Amino acid sequence: MKKLLGILLLSTTISFADLVDAVALVVNDEPITLYDIDKRMVDSNLTKKQAVGALIDEILYNQLIKEKNITVDALDVNNYMEKLAASNGMDLYTFKSVVKQKYRNYDAYEAQIKKRIEREKLIGKLVRGNLKIATEDDLKIYYNNNKPQFSMAKEIKVVQYVSKDKKALIETMKNPIATSDGVSRTELTLKQKDLNSQMRYLLNGTKINRFTPIFTANNQYVTLLISKKIGVDIVPFEEVKNKIFTVVMQQREQNFLKEYFEKLKLTANIKVVR
Repeated sequence: MKKLLGILLLSTTISFADLVDAVALVVNDEPITLYDIDKRMVDSNLTKKQAVGALIDEILYNQLIKEKNITVDALDVNNYMEKLAASNGMDLYTFKSVVKQKYRNYDAYEAQIKKRIEREKLIGKLVRGNLKIATEDDLKIYYNNNKPQFSMAKEIKVVQYVSKDKKALIETMKNPIATSDGVSRTELTLKQKDLNSQMRYLLNGTKINRFTPIFTANNQYVTLLISKKIGVDIVPFEEVKNKIFTVVMQQREQNFLKEYFEKLKLTANIKVVR
């Protein structure tokens, strides 16, 4: 009887495993299992229909990347980050140091950059000659309709926390009201026009009542708690024209890519198994 029960339990386990790994759909000969769908639903908080759609898009995207022979190497990443650095008024070394302060996982940030470059290369191959290039009038229309995107506070009130002990500074950030040995606290008012590009990048990217990433200055660890942003300065059109061109063209590329994939789905060999 015990032997029979063991066999029954074993076959139940095998059947459950078979069900989990069961193929639900096949997209151009590439399978999507029930497990893939359930995992995507949980990980991304999607409905079953949304999860299936996302997985199909992902497979078609990866198949297209392979078909177009698109690769991304370290030189691509370096060149892309040089452009990002220049657009924020920094050299590459300074920009990388700021990014490492802002993002805890620098490798994950680089992985995102690689994905972005890969996508841009794909878009470049697909849309070449198919997109209307944005004119200066297009850029001015976008600028006038989205001025809050190009505004920054004239002054920023902060509380500066400084320490030679990084751990003590981290503990203070968890409870800024409490006093901590070895951590000095100073209230400051900073004017945007007096800030260097790195500091402007950190402060404008940090919300009120939030800390900036920890950075180093004068051989000490520093973080700033943003308490208030005062006044509004609109960045002149000429200073942001290149950024707007990139944004407008990216929007057009994304719309093109969305339509392209909708058409691709219609021609793809998608079989529903269960």
